[in-house]
Amino acid sequence: MRPLTAPMPRVLGWVWIGVVVLLMADLVLNGSGRSSLIAGAVLLVTAGGAYTLWLRPRVVPTDEGVRLVNPLRDTFVPWSAFTWADVTDVLRVHAGEAVFRSWPLRETRRSRVRENLLRARDGGPVPDDDAGQDPRAMRPVDLAARRLRQEAERRKAAPAPASGGGSAEARPVTVWAPDALAALGIPLVLLLAVLVLG
Repeated sequence: MRPLTAPMPRVLGWVWIGVVVLLMADLVLNGSGRSSLIAGAVLLVTAGGAYTLWLRPRVVPTDEGVRLVNPLRDTFVPWSAFTWADVTDVLRVHAGEAVFRSWPLRETRRSRVRENLLRARDGGPVPDDDAGQDPRAMRPVDLAARRLRQEAERRKAAPAPASGGGSAEARPVTVWAPDALAALGIPLVLLLAVLVLG
């Protein structure tokens, strides 16, 4: 499966990166002094924010499991631990009692969000009420949840490869994302340096 993303934030992110590049080129060609340094640092901070919030987040199904790439953290849920995917206000991946939320894939209709949140209030997965629905008529987030459930079923039904030792139960893992921290942290440090030392 291809990575699952929300198209509009990605388009806005690339548009903003293009604007930042043009403004930085103008600063290099025409700017001078402390105010140009401050403006350049602020532009870098906004570019880091656009990358972190709009370009980076996605859901990536792999051969081993599904990776939820959120702004500052990544969560990997192996297919063996995957129990369900549903939609409340965002796409959620369940691994036993643990529930992991996906930043980029969101439900947009307020009435649908309210209905889903009420059904999920008790902490359990939202039931699959799209079982007989035509995929072309489904909302993109519901379709993504359905595809993840189907992929998990397919992976669990496939024969496991032979391995030499005993297989330990795979568990979900959440880690901080160094690229996102760098995209935000380095421009912020540069901005602070310009403000303090400039």
